[in-house]
Amino acid sequence: MTIFKEKVSEEYVTTSEAKEILADIEADRASDEDRELRYELARAIEHANRFALLDAEESRALVEELVELDPIDVPTAIKIADLLPEDRTELRSVFAQERYSLDGDELDDVLNIVAKYA
Repeated sequence: MTIFKEKVSEEYVTTSEAKEILADIEADRASDEDRELRYELARAIEHANRFALLDAEESRALVEELVELDPIDVPTAIKIADLLPEDRTELRSVFAQERYSLDGDELDDVLNIVAKYA
């Protein structure tokens, strides 16, 4: 007999948004004395606290603004919002595994949007 888990829904979130979600979980667990933080949860909280550079609202606004550009989809926009690339080389690394690449003007457009939030 095989047990399958069904994926009910899926939503992409930035590291900043994950930090807020994890902070809520941490506060919930802290209020209950019998529940302790599992190792994986503690590491996830530590990672989110270390690498979340923007607050959740700013990161979501950045993602929405990036998605308005033609070739950028939501997962790529979230990668860009998490990394906040400063130059073309860093930005090209985000597109390294994509089936498309951006030309110089498109890269500059993305970098200008990122510069508003960084």
